[in-house]
Amino acid sequence: MRRFLVVLAVLCAIPSAVLAQERWMTVLLDGRKVGSLRIDRQAEGDQVVTRQVLDFRMTRAKTPLALRTELRSTESTAGRPLGFYASTRMSTQENLATGEVRPDGTFQVANTVGGQSKINLLIWPTGATLAEGQRLVMKEHGFKPGTTYRLRNFDSVRQQVADVDVTVVGDDMVDMPDGARVRLHHIRQAIANAPDDRAVDVWVDDEGFIQRSLAPLLGFRLEMAACDAACAQAPDQDIDMLRAAMVTSPRPMVLALRSVPVRYTISVRGSQPNPFINTDEQLVRPLGDGIYVVDVGFGMRHGDEPGPLPEDTAPNAWVQSADPDLVAFAKHVVGDAQTDLQKMRRLRSFLSDYIDAKGLDVGYASALETLQTRRGDCTEHAVLLTALARAVGIPARVVTGIVYAERMGGASRVFVPHAWTQAWIDHRWISFDSAQRRFDSTHIALGTGAGEPWRFFAAMNALGNIRIERAIPGSNLIDLPGPSDAGAPAGGGRGAP
Repeated sequence: MRRFLVVLAVLCAIPSAVLAQERWMTVLLDGRKVGSLRIDRQAEGDQVVTRQVLDFRMTRAKTPLALRTELRSTESTAGRPLGFYASTRMSTQENLATGEVRPDGTFQVANTVGGQSKINLLIWPTGATLAEGQRLVMKEHGFKPGTTYRLRNFDSVRQQVADVDVTVVGDDMVDMPDGARVRLHHIRQAIANAPDDRAVDVWVDDEGFIQRSLAPLLGFRLEMAACDAACAQAPDQDIDMLRAAMVTSPRPMVLALRSVPVRYTISVRGSQPNPFINTDEQLVRPLGDGIYVVDVGFGMRHGDEPGPLPEDTAPNAWVQSADPDLVAFAKHVVGDAQTDLQKMRRLRSFLSDYIDAKGLDVGYASALETLQTRRGDCTEHAVLLTALARAVGIPARVVTGIVYAERMGGASRVFVPHAWTQAWIDHRWISFDSAQRRFDSTHIALGTGAGEPWRFFAAMNALGNIRIERAIPGSNLIDLPGPSDAGAPAGGGRGAP
């Protein structure tokens, strides 16, 4: 289970605290300590530098996974962006993004992922702010209950803007980790057009110093609270995020059942939007009141889904399909295969054995890193297989979802978070799973993407709210009304952004 970038997204969606020197926060999941956040602010002349370092620890099937991100922003005292720095470590290699303003107002941006660097120019998005700018906007609007406004937060990891709707709730008396009880301004923030139950609540003082924050995370309550360094750096407690993300199966999914289409009846709690997607192998029908019928089966549909987008053929920072070593590797594996289907089968088969070290301590590695280390689990398989497909000219994408496991992490008969590859062959999307060695009808898709980690994490947000009520094999399927007759249509194949 990879939840690190979800935490990072929470950090990017709230204004950074303002500090004279340094400040610490403890990080908790449902009351269990899992990390620390250190925030430093330095003002020199007409510049303000804000630095945030988040250390986050979890376990996956009893395997420790330590993750770190560092965000740094340089701004004028009026909040004008001058530079940014973002370092994330989710695997054996550091992923780095830096940006610096040029005399013409554009930003020169360098991204390094999997040891491969690229430099490009960025036109700064209108109204986008970094840490100090976000604080100044918050102070300008004040803390009167009922006040609403919109922040444009720049995500320096992705170089994208998140539009955040802000509401001042009022003043609360808040209990802090040191035992003090203080009056703070309660502010609620939500990504524009996102469900209400994904909102982030923060409590700040008169100057915009963040003292406490609460955010949902995979059915848990993620809390950050200000305290001293000793409190923030106290020993962490174990919490198995993989176990928390598992969905109990209503029946044993024996091999004979997996090889035929299966109809799932699934309930989704809360105000979650439809978390499932339609693909050429999956049909979703909403029945209302958070109930969905999801039909899954290889070859059950044909030609219903749109064809590839440009992002399904192009290299990116995580799917480095133009790298000469990766291209040569892909061509060697496909050999004399004549058709795209034959090429994908050879790539899938070879990769199933090539990644020979199960790396539960790997958070999310790029294709090039996995090619070099031969370590990882399902996401490393999916990202590398997608890159190899694109390297030989086959459009491909990464699918995020869940898959059945007879036993995983001490649990039996569960659906667990998973990723696999879909390739565009003969005018339809066909799935290939090198981690499981085969695609079957226990693969339930939640989203697709170009291979970036945040696509995976975004699709995983609904897992804590999903319950599979029934699973009926193909021989017992009864036709149901299509989406147009059963309420709002199901989501398209692209899934969560």
